[in-house]
Amino acid sequence: MTETDLPFAELGTEELLVRIKEHIETARSVPMSASVMINRDEVLNLVEEAIVGLPDELRQARWLLREREEFLAKARREVEDIVEAGRVQAARMVERTEVVREARRRAQEILDEAEAKARAMRHEAEDYIDQKLAAFEVVLDRTMHAVRKGRERLQLQITPGPEEDAGAGEEPAFFDQDRT
Repeated sequence: MTETDLPFAELGTEELLVRIKEHIETARSVPMSASVMINRDEVLNLVEEAIVGLPDELRQARWLLREREEFLAKARREVEDIVEAGRVQAARMVERTEVVREARRRAQEILDEAEAKARAMRHEAEDYIDQKLAAFEVVLDRTMHAVRKGRERLQLQITPGPEEDAGAGEEPAFFDQDRT
């Protein structure tokens, strides 16, 4: 089964927008015009499916942000647990200065590692979301450009021919049989 055989509901928003673009690009031209003929219902169905798909992609982005926050909270709890365990251990071995110093160094090392991992994950999540939004922005911009061009084409006025200009000042003849 190819991508073009899939029902609209199974395609992502970006794929739907690409199919809309393809419909417009491959549409038959109207004779003696720059306009094209497209199947309105089919294109409207694709647009509606793309609109319906938007919340899913946004929900996925929110899910990534929530997952990142949960990871950071978990990392902080682990760090706090490790630091507290280090404090308890250090209190037991207060007489041994070297052990206390080593525990502090190790706790700080773990804290630094956890913060570095959290920072890296945050940056990865932000980069991923930014890439998805940038790709969507490009597709949306192209679609808006195509829609704008289509609307401009629809608004073009046909200039009157020479026969129509000659009779512009006369009253319309409703009963041509009265004229000779």
